[in-house]
Amino acid sequence: MAGKQTRDEIVAAADRLFYERGFEATSFADIAAAVQISRGNFYYHFRTKDEILTAVIARRVADREALLRHWAEELPPLDRIERFIGILIANQSKIMAYGCPVGTLATELAKLGHAARDDAAHLFTVFRDWLRCQVEALGVAERADDIALHLLMRSQGVATLATAYKDPEFIRREVEDMRAWLQQHLPGPSD
Repeated sequence: MAGKQTRDEIVAAADRLFYERGFEATSFADIAAAVQISRGNFYYHFRTKDEILTAVIARRVADREALLRHWAEELPPLDRIERFIGILIANQSKIMAYGCPVGTLATELAKLGHAARDDAAHLFTVFRDWLRCQVEALGVAERADDIALHLLMRSQGVATLATAYKDPEFIRREVEDMRAWLQQHLPGPSD
């Protein structure tokens, strides 16, 4: 059990460091220091940085899928989408400091031409597919993917500009605007 716990701690530390510093700028030594283990013990769990990256991406996908399942169990479809949009406010201090964890990693790996770039971009697909299902549940099947993609694109744009401007009021305004936009694209009571 201690081996799995150590491995999980390494992945958690790498996840945080890849987000805060970037994949390329984070070394084995950085991760080992964050977990406070020797490099030898570290290499027992991961031989390469790419192995850690694979584990980090898998963790991010699993965490996001678990979150979306939880929302599906607790909330009706419109409230689920509202919760997705509200992530920008709930995580605004981290977003202003480091950007979106999904967007920053996918962008960095794409720029590097890294073999894991498609795996990182899969996180966008997880959100897009989930958003599309929520919109379909609200009765907008024919435009569901367009609406889902717009919400995903807009949230990424807000995260990028929030990182640049560090303005929580901007985030709040954009979240309210996204919510209003969504209402305009859903069927009304008489539809």
